Amino acid sequence: MKFFIDTGNTQEIKQWARSGLLDGVTTNPSLVAKQGVPFAQLIADICKITDGPVSAEVTSEDADGMIAQAEILAKIADNVVIKLPLTPAGIQACAHLTDKGIQTNVTLCFSVAQALLAAKAGATYVSPFMGRLDDIGHDGVALVADIVAVYAHYPELKTQVLAASIRSPGHVVAVAKAGAHVVTLPPAVLAQLFVHPLTDKGLAAFLRDAEAAEVSI
Repeated sequence: MKFFIDTGNTQEIKQWARSGLLDGVTTNPSLVAKQGVPFAQLIADICKITDGPVSAEVTSEDADGMIAQAEILAKIADNVVIKLPLTPAGIQACAHLTDKGIQTNVTLCFSVAQALLAAKAGATYVSPFMGRLDDIGHDGVALVADIVAVYAHYPELKTQVLAASIRSPGHVVAVAKAGAHVVTLPPAVLAQLFVHPLTDKGLAAFLRDAEAAEVSI
């Protein structure tokens, strides 16, 4: 499973790029607004940090406007992926951009039916927002699993399932079991994947023993 980081903070992206764990980056207008940097410049800066896919979201609500914005964004770098809403206009734009060879990420997916529409339009990625479903008492992991299962019936569908709105390490493990191709993580959740009390306890014991034995390398 690929790991994308969900942020517009270039320092965080640089940190995780150095770790060797980073496969790509997702952004959205809310994340970009926090950075105080012009949108196109921020996307260009991120694309210089990673060779992986970088999702840049359109803001127009009609298909022609989305396509026009997408064509501008796609010129920033070869690894820009156009993020589109799962609306009729977004799906229309997705089909057009797919025909033009431009990668897309169809976002705000909350049902298998919607995921089928994205795949039919040729989306590179579809982003089920599992955490937001959990927030209202639905089962976000089940949605990811169902989308993966339905896509598996149709080998001609090449859309990758990108699990989004991740709230915890438990979500990451659950969508990995469900077969998600990609997970996009807030930096804080990615850091939490390292954490286990037995790891900390064991390391502390090893270091104490090494000091007592006067181990030096």
